[in-house]
Amino acid sequence: MPAEAGTMGLLMQFAPFVLIIVLFYFLLIRPQQKAQKAHAAKIAAVKRGDTIVMSSGMIGKVTRVEEAEVNVEIAPSVNVRVVKSQIADVRNRTAIAANDSKD
Repeated sequence: MPAEAGTMGLLMQFAPFVLIIVLFYFLLIRPQQKAQKAHAAKIAAVKRGDTIVMSSGMIGKVTRVEEAEVNVEIAPSVNVRVVKSQIADVRNRTAIAANDSKD
């Protein structure tokens, strides 16, 4: 009997730690992974004509899409090449039109 009580006591000591790890996973880690996947899908779906926000804060219009980078027009006749990993947000034409009509 004392061996069983010792094992049960040991399990009861580690139960709060296991519970905390499970809570961290469901409240912090899992939502972060879902957001990361959604962002990666947005970046992969970028197409010509989309308006993007770069991680530097500049906003531009995509003029050409390549495998690892895009050409972005940041001003009339000013094009820059941007690595796709530096794109923070993708705003397509319909989203911009909807936002403009709200103002």
